[in-house]
Amino acid sequence: MQLLLFGIVYPFAWLFSRLPMRILYLISDVLFFLIYHVFGYRKEVVMKNISYAFPEKTLTEKEQLSKEFFKHFTDILMESVKAFSMGEKEIFKRYAYKNPELLNSFVNEEKSIALVGAHLANWEWCVNLPLITKIPIYGSYNQLKNPYFEKALKKSRERFGFIGIKTFETVKIMMLNYQKQHQGLYILLSDQSPLVEKTLYWTKFFGVKVPVHTGLEMLSKKFDLVVINHHTKKIKRGYYETEFELVTENPKSFENYELTEKYLNITEKNIIQSPENYLWSHNRFKHKDRFEEWTNNYSSKKTNR
Repeated sequence: MQLLLFGIVYPFAWLFSRLPMRILYLISDVLFFLIYHVFGYRKEVVMKNISYAFPEKTLTEKEQLSKEFFKHFTDILMESVKAFSMGEKEIFKRYAYKNPELLNSFVNEEKSIALVGAHLANWEWCVNLPLITKIPIYGSYNQLKNPYFEKALKKSRERFGFIGIKTFETVKIMMLNYQKQHQGLYILLSDQSPLVEKTLYWTKFFGVKVPVHTGLEMLSKKFDLVVINHHTKKIKRGYYETEFELVTENPKSFENYELTEKYLNITEKNIIQSPENYLWSHNRFKHKDRFEEWTNNYSSKKTNR
């Protein structure tokens, strides 16, 4: 059954990916109308998230921001499809890097790197990153239930040199590389919401107290990783530019959770610059009222801001 489903769906996805971007954006416009005006997909979640993040905005401003987000969201869906067949020349034309020399300065020093960022603008087209640097690049992904779709998606993302690893294998791979003194760059998107029962730390994100991932801090300290943030900006429809920003060369110099706070502050700053391009459909604030529950049932170390 899984093979049959793959055999039906994948050829259409591949054919769609061969369409010119102008056609895919026409499809995106139709999808936007259906998702936003007809089905109302996650509109309540998006409005709720925007209201938490920007309480000072008027209702009209929030609704306009929500609408702009959904236009970007359907574009991202089409751009993700296009990623299946984009060649090197086209992807560099549409997805450029402003200051790769910052990244490469640490690569040349034979440092390993944690490349952090948020679900902002376009995070799918960074598959061309191996073409601008000489370091093994690892990107973790959640294992799909359908093995045929997983194999096809992994192959697509690895065609420029990416190394795809399952999320649960990430720490193991880091440990092996560290022990063998093998250099590596690890992409970590740490802006989403963790499970409450696995949370170690709560803090304020856009002024709202929420549980946050601390894996970046733990892993960078454990494996002595240079931490660099990547901020992708949407220049215009279908065109992006990524800028690298050094967070720290020495994560061990930070007190507990200071590095997590610094990363979140950078993330907030970048989101505020172009809030319509952030992934508001993810229920980032869903656990905001569960701090007391966490304190009573899950916290062995009460760490919070």
